[in-house]
Amino acid sequence: MADVFTPAERSRVMRAVLSRDTRPELLVRRLAARLGFRTRAKSRTLPGSPDLVFTRLRKVVFVHGCFWHRHHCPRGQSHPAGRRAFWAQKFAANVRRDRAALRALRREGWQALVVWECGLKANRLNRTIGRLRRFLES
Repeated sequence: MADVFTPAERSRVMRAVLSRDTRPELLVRRLAARLGFRTRAKSRTLPGSPDLVFTRLRKVVFVHGCFWHRHHCPRGQSHPAGRRAFWAQKFAANVRRDRAALRALRREGWQALVVWECGLKANRLNRTIGRLRRFLES
C-alpha cells in the first residue's frame, strides 16, 4: 500500500501531535490540584520530561496516550495501516525511551507514576483518582 502522505505532509501531521497541555494532561493536573497538591508542569530538566512534577515530594507523573506509548488496552494495540515497519520501530523506540526515563528518574531519587489515557475515561476515572491520591500521599 502506498504512503498516503508526502514527506512534507507527514512532517506537518506529526508536528500537530501535542507534547504538552493535552486534554488528558490538563485533566490530571486539575485532579492533582483538587486533591490539594501543587504541581509544576512539563519539566524539560528531568529524564523523560515528566508531565507533572511535585518537586517537594520528589514525585513525577507521566500522562501517556495509549496509542503512542503502547498500552495493553485496545487503542494501544492498534496500528496504522501503512508503513508497518516504520510504525513498529517508532513504537518500540517510544517504549524503550519511556523505560529508560523511568529508570533514570529512580536512580536520581524520584518516584514516578504513569497515568494512561484510557484510565481517564468515565468508567475508570475513580480508580485513577485513587491511584493518584495514594501515590501522592505515600
